[in-house]
Amino acid sequence: MNTAIISIGSNIDPDENIRKILDILQAECHLGKVSEFVRTKPIGIENQPDFVNGAAVVETEMDQAAFKAYLKSVEDRLGRDRTLPKFGPRTMDLDIVVWNGLLVDGDYHTRDFLQKSVGELGYKQ
Repeated sequence: MNTAIISIGSNIDPDENIRKILDILQAECHLGKVSEFVRTKPIGIENQPDFVNGAAVVETEMDQAAFKAYLKSVEDRLGRDRTLPKFGPRTMDLDIVVWNGLLVDGDYHTRDFLQKSVGELGYKQ
């Protein structure tokens, strides 16, 4: 079994979409502890709604590459429009931050809210 801490973010109907992602992860994986969710200002493209961000622990039988592909497919199921700019609005953004205790997402170092959320789940760098 592999353990991941994933970041969760949305700025299109975030309350509804975050509820949906947590339901999906609970039904399809082993959802563990979930951090608090916080409102954050957009990065890059500032003229859009604030994001709601948090993190969750997920256990999976998938390897890292398969789990990353799974998360992208879940984003697509929730209506993620990949034609929009990289830092544009999104229904859901899911990324692996920690994989089996190892930090794998460089954004961790530049985003205080991500460090806080991941830290709530027990990760210490």
